[in-house]
Amino acid sequence: MAENLRKQGASIPGIRPGKRTEGYLTEKVRRITLVGALFLGVVAVLPWLVDLLVKLFPGVGTGITGSGVMLISSTGLLITVGVVLDTMRKLEAQLQMRHYDKFLRRGILG
Repeated sequence: MAENLRKQGASIPGIRPGKRTEGYLTEKVRRITLVGALFLGVVAVLPWLVDLLVKLFPGVGTGITGSGVMLISSTGLLITVGVVLDTMRKLEAQLQMRHYDKFLRRGILG
């Protein structure tokens, strides 16, 4: 990756090209991977913990109607979050296009 940066003429401010850049990028990738792995671990275990708490404390999760807690599996949760994020990205893109449409209708020179 450091070699690709060098070929493109790019650099990271404050980091010397070469081995230092490679070490810096490796460290950043490891940190990001660790945080992502911990988050996915929490997402995977959270439904199980909620289910366990509901079984240990039967009164928890019952509202006025007396209905129980609706649980969603880890996979379902990941899919739901993915769909929500994708929908948000599409909505942001549509809002950006509205901004550009106004700009293009007026013309570049006004």
